[in-house]
Amino acid sequence: MLCVEAALLAAAVVVGAMLNARGVRLHADAAPLFATWRPHVGWGTPLALLLVAAVVLGPGPRWARTARWSVLLAAGWLASVAWTLALALVDGWSAGLTRRLTVQAEYLFEVPRVTDVPRMLAGFTDRILDFQPESWSTHTAGHPPGALLVFVWLDRVGLGGGAAAALACVLVGATVAVSVPLTLRALGAADSGRAVLPFLVLLPGAVWVGASADGIFAGVVAAGLALLALRGPATALAGGLLLGFALHLSYGFILVAPLALVVLALRPTRRRAALLGAAAGVGAVVAAFTITGFRWWEGYDRVVERYHQGWAADRPYGYWVWANLAALLLSAGPVLGPALRRTLLVARAGWWSDRAGPAPVGAGWALAERARRLGPVVLLPSTAALAVTAADLSGMSKAEVERIWLPFVVWLLVATAHLPGPSRRWWLAGQAVTALAVNHLLLTVS
Repeated sequence: MLCVEAALLAAAVVVGAMLNARGVRLHADAAPLFATWRPHVGWGTPLALLLVAAVVLGPGPRWARTARWSVLLAAGWLASVAWTLALALVDGWSAGLTRRLTVQAEYLFEVPRVTDVPRMLAGFTDRILDFQPESWSTHTAGHPPGALLVFVWLDRVGLGGGAAAALACVLVGATVAVSVPLTLRALGAADSGRAVLPFLVLLPGAVWVGASADGIFAGVVAAGLALLALRGPATALAGGLLLGFALHLSYGFILVAPLALVVLALRPTRRRAALLGAAAGVGAVVAAFTITGFRWWEGYDRVVERYHQGWAADRPYGYWVWANLAALLLSAGPVLGPALRRTLLVARAGWWSDRAGPAPVGAGWALAERARRLGPVVLLPSTAALAVTAADLSGMSKAEVERIWLPFVVWLLVATAHLPGPSRRWWLAGQAVTALAVNHLLLTVS
């Protein structure tokens, strides 16, 4: 599997270089990544190396198996924050953090122009298309208004500017190291949550979490799914509210719906009540945005048109439909292929293991029950893989998926729970080397 991954990555780099040399408009100097080649080191380099030594060579994986959950989750979040900041600081405080969200294509460029939030929401859709007065900048136009609102709210509470926005991306993005294990624990796979946590800490995609709004998006989606998994009368409603807001952070998060349904189906109790609570939460957020004047479906229709007004019209689908997967490998790390392969083998064995059981009451119910028995460590990464495949084939994700698909990457890595224990340190080292190589050889672009 590693040979297949290496071949895919090499092909994407070589073909990308050839296409760029021929003048094909990939709009990615270091295809398949949206970056430029610039070998460098920074004062974040030794910090990153120290953290890798502590997690991989130190007691990290062993401690993850034995520590109390509250301590483990707190330590996982802190370690994830440290890893993300260390990688960002390889490029320096300004280039790696504070300046990234202030360029013209980013959300902070628009924040000073939002003086009236209700008026902005009511007229948001009318400003999506390009080449007209008052058109939104690239990232704002390409997302529902929730993404811009996050940074407007930060500014309103006195946390304006690039530094505060970047730190918000890092702090919220690092919460995936809490939400994903917590979800697995709530769904009856606590040992798997412990096994996955170190891979979430040393996530290669942290290169793009710090600082990119997609870090916040990943944190919000993961927290919403975790709340759906937790028991309690209000958690499903809260999870629905978060996922409803996530739907207004990115149009692509309609693909989170299958993950949410999997989590709800795997809950040990009160599935129907949780489904109703989650639906009510999502519906409440959609209704709130609709009442203020933003209709999600209308925004999506305009975004498709805006998408083809820009670089997407130039970027060849025939290259990016497979090169995207190479970019995904660099964000998820080389462990992705072997982990998914093991997941597939476990799924196949589990699917047919009870063929001799009692006759089903109904065919549809029997299929649902058989799928549910596979458990979260099979169903969550499998569903995330299907979501990524759908996004890739849609043609609405040509390039830059190393950050765009981060909310799905963290669920793909649930598959690492299937890795044999003795090999996990080696795989963690491979993950860290991938992140360090990307960050030191390239200057990534948010």
